[in-house]
Amino acid sequence: MDSTPKHASEPSEPSDAQSSDVPNDQSTEPDTGKTIRFPSAFTVLFAVTVAVWILAFFIPTGSYRTEDGRPVPGSYAHTDADLSFGDRLLQLFLAPVNGLYGILNGDGFIGPNESGELYGAAGVFLFVIAIGIFITMAMSTGAIDNGVARIAQRMSTRGSLLIAVLMVLFSIGGTAEGMAEETLGFYGLVVPLILALGYDRLVAASIILVGAGVGVLASTVNPFATGVASDAADISIGDGIVLRFVMYILLVPIGIWWVLRYARKVKADPSNSMVGPAEGDEELSSQGLGDVAALTGREKTVLSVVGLTFVFMIFAIVPWAQIINGPNADSYSWQLDWYFPELAALFIAMSIVVGLIGGLGEKGLTDTLVSGAGDFIGVGLIIVLARGVTVIMNNSQITDTILHSMENLVNDTSSGVFGGVMLLINLPLAFLVPSSSGHAALAMPILAPLADFANVPRATVVTAYQSASGLVNLITPTSAVVMGGLALAKVRYDIYLRMVLPLVGILLVASLIFVVIGSL
Repeated sequence: MDSTPKHASEPSEPSDAQSSDVPNDQSTEPDTGKTIRFPSAFTVLFAVTVAVWILAFFIPTGSYRTEDGRPVPGSYAHTDADLSFGDRLLQLFLAPVNGLYGILNGDGFIGPNESGELYGAAGVFLFVIAIGIFITMAMSTGAIDNGVARIAQRMSTRGSLLIAVLMVLFSIGGTAEGMAEETLGFYGLVVPLILALGYDRLVAASIILVGAGVGVLASTVNPFATGVASDAADISIGDGIVLRFVMYILLVPIGIWWVLRYARKVKADPSNSMVGPAEGDEELSSQGLGDVAALTGREKTVLSVVGLTFVFMIFAIVPWAQIINGPNADSYSWQLDWYFPELAALFIAMSIVVGLIGGLGEKGLTDTLVSGAGDFIGVGLIIVLARGVTVIMNNSQITDTILHSMENLVNDTSSGVFGGVMLLINLPLAFLVPSSSGHAALAMPILAPLADFANVPRATVVTAYQSASGLVNLITPTSAVVMGGLALAKVRYDIYLRMVLPLVGILLVASLIFVVIGSL
């Protein structure tokens, strides 16, 4: 999830609790005297907002004729936005407000006092807060930490199988809820265990980073990537889920194979290690195979409820009839067709259920609810700021002009080429806007309509975006998940890159193939 607090990927220092589990060796970072920090997602989006506002003075205005809310190819015509300088200043001033609850009126203008359809990201904003509360509540019960520790202890004598199982668990967290910063708390468990089994710290770091990272790359219902992108593309989060699920099933084993390939070399001959032993490894190794308490009935119940909640979410959002009978089919009577308002209500309700089952008590439950909402407010604000940029473009009537400039290029490409181009376009965007939510909210309103011109499902553009974002966030040095995790594992960034870059190349080729297939 986004790292403001999730996926905004701003470098941060590990907490004291995490540092005590796995010593943070400062020698893993070069001492340059000055720390060069990449701007946060908020700074990037502020700069983009101002830049787009200025460009709107110079880009010609125009619009497409629409049918069922989709632009009609070849219908672009120039228009007059009829905005004074004062009107434009007001648009800049109100951009964050319009990004949250701007209303689209019948003339296509968006404002907080208009009458019509909600255009702002209020629904997605509340959903992000709700799922943040749910995740925080589940983590606070201790059931998730203890469940992973129990599995690790029971498989401690089967190293290869343990690595595979742990990576699958982290990948499930990645594909279902965009697990990212939450992984930082697991280094204290995984590093000692992996060292005790005869592997090195790079194996431990790769289990977590690659496991969760490939899961995020192949997100099925990740609300912070797939969910936000689907909303911005004006499609259901369930659209394209079949292709994304197949990607998950095939790409995760590739990641596991790559990590096992290195781990077995280290196990066979420790001199093959790319990192070598570090101070304190022997002590940590002796801790790694210690006894772990059995899961209590309460913890088992919490884990079951968490799993069933995500399963029910998938059932509720998947357009079953449209997948089985075609996109124009009527929904089955039992088909829920839920969207963000219903999902937000689901996760708020289940947060309370999990807190009660976990025995947090009234004060613990309410405190966790508030802290969970606070932890995820940054993600929501990023989405709101990104949506505000699209409001400026819409009210200045330059969105369709930008689409028109790309229409001929798209019309001249095959469907397969279009899908591949979408993925490649999103790679630099993912680096410039490392927040997956901000990237989605910013890019999808422009890129998704291009799919209509190319006769490609919009869901393919969503898949291309999240694949690119996932690939970049496996290696970007602006990520708190990558840099913080490597600091906890005491692995240098350049060594991690040497190990994982060939895998990223393999995943890029595989993702391109999947996106091309989805386009066709």
